[in-house]
Amino acid sequence: MTTNVREPSLLPASAIPDGCAALNGEDARAWTAAALPSWVPVRPRRWSLELTLWCAVLAGFGLLATTDLPSDLVALLPLQVVWWLWRPEVVRFSGPALVVLVAARGTGLPWPALVGAALLVLASVTATELRARARARQRESASAAADGVTAVLPDTDVPVRRGGLFLKFGAGLAVPGVVLLATSGLWHGTGDRQLAVAEGLFALGLALTLLLSGTLGRRRATALRTTPAPVLRVLVGKDEHEDAVIYAADDPQALRPLFTVATRAAHSEGEGDDDKDDEAALEELLEAAAPPSPGPLREAVLYGTPCDGAEILLVGAAEEPGEPPVAEWSTGPVRPLPEGTAGRRRAREARAAVRKARDEELAEGVRAEIAVVPVRQWRAGAVDRLAGFLTALWCAGYFLLAIDDSLWFRALLLLTGLLCAVRVPVKLRWRVTADRTGIWLNRLRAPRHIPWDDLRAARRESFELQLRVRDGDNWAVAAPRWPWLQHRRRLVHPYDALAAELSAMIADPALRPTGESGAKERGRPLWPFAVILGIAWTAVLVTRWLP
Repeated sequence: MTTNVREPSLLPASAIPDGCAALNGEDARAWTAAALPSWVPVRPRRWSLELTLWCAVLAGFGLLATTDLPSDLVALLPLQVVWWLWRPEVVRFSGPALVVLVAARGTGLPWPALVGAALLVLASVTATELRARARARQRESASAAADGVTAVLPDTDVPVRRGGLFLKFGAGLAVPGVVLLATSGLWHGTGDRQLAVAEGLFALGLALTLLLSGTLGRRRATALRTTPAPVLRVLVGKDEHEDAVIYAADDPQALRPLFTVATRAAHSEGEGDDDKDDEAALEELLEAAAPPSPGPLREAVLYGTPCDGAEILLVGAAEEPGEPPVAEWSTGPVRPLPEGTAGRRRAREARAAVRKARDEELAEGVRAEIAVVPVRQWRAGAVDRLAGFLTALWCAGYFLLAIDDSLWFRALLLLTGLLCAVRVPVKLRWRVTADRTGIWLNRLRAPRHIPWDDLRAARRESFELQLRVRDGDNWAVAAPRWPWLQHRRRLVHPYDALAAELSAMIADPALRPTGESGAKERGRPLWPFAVILGIAWTAVLVTRWLP
């Protein structure tokens, strides 16, 4: 169960459509019974989709480097996994296309490739069909719970911008894909031509995926606004990702979450905020947001038919008493929570409550020990040196394993080393300096100044120390951590201590330093170290490539 113990905020009767039924426990159990079994993957969250995309790229390079598979198969096999998780609508077409392609090339393919392709098609098509049937059952169950009551959606005059950002990114990604395919015949080496074709097809596949996502999202959002939609009274909470979590109306203790959906308040979609509703969807795919503490439950009216991948509108009670109801449009698809997932979510919430209690205890201890000084400094330590060593080790391992001498792999090896040359100095030499005006961050170029009023939060998220700034230009540095060892030995990670101390200074101006820092205290620019490492890496590669 959730750590939420407050009574749900009630929705004014004027905001509830006439005849609107409550989604009670019996209806919720029927809707949950129609959901997918826990072993079938549902639409992924941002971090798992990002991981899938990276794995698909690496798998494509691995297939091209270690097998003799044709370029079209090298691109299509990883894309099939992406479509399986993200766009199951495509699997019904890509699965048969993959079967035809493998059958046409079957005589020249090794048996592991044939078996792997067959298992991939079988698993993806089976999961897609199960999801389609579950979606239909969920729609029937939700319609039965609504008992035929529909209502016109509020705020329908707001322009539909859903999908606009995906359409733009898809169109932009299609350009390099077309260029790679059009120029693939200009490369001299056979390996270079195959890599150009594979990369072009993969880029086009991702571009079509984005275009399809944007088109389907906009079409579903438009269809939801144009006709009266079924309505249900539910309870709404927020999870650690600030997504809406839907519960039955008679589940005030939040024992069984039904589904989650990313939402955005309708009032934020003004005329000057082009594509803001899709920025949340892009963050869902590409960013790791800072998880706030879940808030109390709120009574809400759900417009639409909730099912896997659906679009909905929530009109919920405001979090502050006396405020008008808040309308929230979905900015992503509905993601049902199977029973196993719900149990794991409750366990995560319990662990989060324990971590929050430990963080509060740490913050109180740090606050009590803070001594007001003219200037306060934090800098890279042992864990950061370990992070720099692991980054350099990863780059060196890639250098030793990259035995292909094609132009593409040489360029990739050069870019990988230059990226490490930029990151390693930051990991080894970062410095945060606090004075009475704010904090200073040393960078590759001149130090950056962040006034105290612009510093929103300092927190440790997973492996990262994050400083969040009001203008959105946040700062982060990552290093290894071992929670089980820290808990067992009662150790405090340096990032946790730094975040607690900075958080105390943000909350209480009396704890902030009283003097002004000098140029020496703020740290030197790090670009000379990056230049030295970049030149050294380039020299090593040139020495290796010389005959």
